[in-house]
Amino acid sequence: MITGHNTLRYRTLVGTIITQLALGSVYTWSLFNAQLATKLSEPVSKIAFSFGLLSLALALASSLAGKLQEHFSVRQIAASAGLLLGLGFFMTARADSLITLYLFAGIMVGFADGAGYLLSLSNCVKWFPERKGLISACAIGSYGLGSLGFKYINLALLSHFSLEHTFQLWGAIVMCMIVAGSLLMSDAPRQEISTATRATRSRDFTLAQAMRQPQYWMLAMMFLTLCMAGLYVIGIAKDIGESYVKLPVALAANAVAVIAIANLSGRLVLGVLSDKMPRLRVIGIAQVAALAGMLMLLFTPLDGTSFFIAIACIAFSFGGAITVYPSLVSDFFGLNNLTKNYGVIYLGFGLGSIIGSVVASMFGSFMAAFYLILTLQIISLLLSLLVRPPRMAEPVAVRMRQPRLGELALN
Repeated sequence: MITGHNTLRYRTLVGTIITQLALGSVYTWSLFNAQLATKLSEPVSKIAFSFGLLSLALALASSLAGKLQEHFSVRQIAASAGLLLGLGFFMTARADSLITLYLFAGIMVGFADGAGYLLSLSNCVKWFPERKGLISACAIGSYGLGSLGFKYINLALLSHFSLEHTFQLWGAIVMCMIVAGSLLMSDAPRQEISTATRATRSRDFTLAQAMRQPQYWMLAMMFLTLCMAGLYVIGIAKDIGESYVKLPVALAANAVAVIAIANLSGRLVLGVLSDKMPRLRVIGIAQVAALAGMLMLLFTPLDGTSFFIAIACIAFSFGGAITVYPSLVSDFFGLNNLTKNYGVIYLGFGLGSIIGSVVASMFGSFMAAFYLILTLQIISLLLSLLVRPPRMAEPVAVRMRQPRLGELALN
């Protein structure tokens, strides 16, 4: 029985890694902006907005993944996500206007990616309750590694095929990978609470119960801030290097590689570390790293070296936080409803991806977004020092009425 259990969970881990590698490919989107702008005769800024829509749809789909899990298995949902993702890229190849680009590349691709991402991740974490941090690092690290690997795959495709054929081939590759990965997955067994675990007041909150706790919104605020800092700075790092630090174009472009390495390092280092020390402290490390990076960007004279260190700190923090947060949420609110409980918090990913851009557009400068992020970082750091896991009320059936003195005498 134990052997069969181990076989299922390690097969699920392999399937999840394959799936996450394919899902992470969407982060190569910037490779296509220039060619899509030429094809549609639109400015790059409008083309790039499709990735903002993708991130928002990804977060919304992730928040709905728990509802889908009530009716379908993880295998069915992941396979469907793979098919929808492939269809989204195929339709993107046929997009002939901004509206159709936003619909297919933004909403359809983002929804498919989000549905497959969070559900496969949380299901895999449930299979390994004793190594949640390490498993999150493996799964989410694969997502980050997928963006790096597909950068070279998509560049190779673009060099040999047209833009339309590249999208179609990209879609076929990720569809096959995700469907193959889904076939290896099995639904994690529900976590049973033992008598010993109840004695330590184990937590297993439903989404409704979790959302009534102030700790839930404190974690959500911290997550939103980490995502806003990471996604906004990652998205404009090359532009910051050119316009603010006055780096040559070729040197500023190295920011992409620095971010990729720091992001992946954060996922692996902080993910493994989260199994060896309290996860709130690990998130604290991520917050301090991001705060240090933002302070460097705002208040120190920047050259090439200091600029790369600053964005590396922020990318390291973002990658690590994304890895540790599913396990942190399960520490606070239990494993059984992790997909739903983390799904709503994960909306901060989608909001964080656009708030920075909206603020920068309103004030005409990315410095305004930096100051907002800095303020939220200070608030979030204070919240991480104050927040503590909630205590779940004991079920009525467990509460035993203390006998009265007279009843003791009768016995």
